[in-house]
Amino acid sequence: MKVKICGITNLRDALKAHELGADFIGFIFFENSPRKIDTEKARIIIEDLPKDLLKTGLFLNQNHEEVESIAKRCHLDALQLHGEEDPAYCAGFKNNFKVIKSFKVKDAQSVEKADKYDTVDYYLFDTYVKGIPGGTGINFDWDVLKGFPFKKPFFLAGGLKPENVAEAIKKVTPYGVDVSSGVEKSAGKKDYRLLKEFIDNAKRSQNTR
Repeated sequence: MKVKICGITNLRDALKAHELGADFIGFIFFENSPRKIDTEKARIIIEDLPKDLLKTGLFLNQNHEEVESIAKRCHLDALQLHGEEDPAYCAGFKNNFKVIKSFKVKDAQSVEKADKYDTVDYYLFDTYVKGIPGGTGINFDWDVLKGFPFKKPFFLAGGLKPENVAEAIKKVTPYGVDVSSGVEKSAGKKDYRLLKEFIDNAKRSQNTR
C-alpha cells in the first residue's frame, strides 16, 4: 500500500513523512490553496530529501510550459494534474515524468471518464465540492468505485484520516491513499501523531488489487 502525504510546505514535515513510511509527498503549485508553495522554496526542500521519496507537484489547469519549467527546476518525479486537463495535455509529459490524473467524484459518470486517459500512470479520485479544487477534508461514497475495471492503478483521496483509512482501503483496494488535511494541525502544518497513525493504519491494510 502506497501512501502519499500532500500539501507539504516545509522540510521538517517532508522528512518526518519519509521517516514514518510515506512513499510520495506532494507540493501544491497552484493559486487559491492555503498549502501553495513557491517554486524556489520547494526546490530547496527537495534538494535535502531522500531519493526514494517520490516528489509530486500538484498543478491546476496551468500552461504546459509553466508546469514543465517548475517540474524540472524542482526535480519532481511526478505531476498530479488536478484540473480539467484533457488526455492530450496529460500525454505531453509522459516522457519526462510520472503523471497522476485527478478526478473529482460526485457520481459514477465522474469515474467512467478516467479510462479515456490511457497515457497517464495513475488515477486519483477525490471528492467533488463545487469551486474547491481539493483538500476539502470530505469523503465521497467509496462504493461508487467498486466494480470498475480500471486500466491504471489509482490513489484514493478526499476526507481520509487515521480512523477511516483502513476501512477505505478494505472497501475499494486502491494502489495508494492520499491525505493532506486529515493529518494536519493547521493548513500546511502536519501533526506527527496523526501522520504516524495514518501511515501505520494504511500500511497494515491489505491491498489485493
